[in-house]
Amino acid sequence: MIAKLDRPLRPAQYAEHKLLTSILDGTYPPGTPLLSERELAKQIGVTRPTLRETLKRIAGEGWITIRHGKLTIMNDYWKEGGLGLLSTMARYGEFLPKGFITNLLEVRVILFPEIARLAAKNAPKVLLDYLKGVEDLAEKAEVFADYDWGLQVLMAKNSNNPVFPLIVNDFASIFSTMALRYFSRQKARDVSRAYYLELSAAIRRAGKNVERVVRSVMQKSLALWKEFKK
Repeated sequence: MIAKLDRPLRPAQYAEHKLLTSILDGTYPPGTPLLSERELAKQIGVTRPTLRETLKRIAGEGWITIRHGKLTIMNDYWKEGGLGLLSTMARYGEFLPKGFITNLLEVRVILFPEIARLAAKNAPKVLLDYLKGVEDLAEKAEVFADYDWGLQVLMAKNSNNPVFPLIVNDFASIFSTMALRYFSRQKARDVSRAYYLELSAAIRRAGKNVERVVRSVMQKSLALWKEFKK
């Protein structure tokens, strides 16, 4: 099944949309071959060069394996895909499996305490200057979502590990969607506001307990997300 499109896109974007929605809705399960390049281009309604460009791009993320002289085959992208899958999948939220956001939040519980520890060690003043902004936060979901994401990006950049920002950036699209829902709850905003103040205090104490503070709030956020989803 080739999914319908709500709005016009450039040919390469259009081809990607058609292919990925057909992968995500199960039309092409792992291990199955795609049609030949000629047949697939005709079915989608794009030129072969456009299709070839799109296939190369999604192959780079791990969705498919291009086999020269043979049909392109579908990968088990959950096992063979790369980090680029996260930002791509975020654009197709209706296909995200149940529990996917919870899984991402569980990863964050593991990842961010160490990122925060490094950032607090390397750039305490940068973080403290940013955290002063908590005093001016309006009680609006979009304000908290922007502020919280800004803090996470700042931590990653100041970890002095160039891989961390790449990982965090791949969470951007998904975070922007779920954060608005999360911060629409007063309880979530209260937890985060208390966290920003506690984190600021921990950084001032020469970074002591930063990991504990961050891990604690990440665990609380995970629990709240599960609670809100009930």
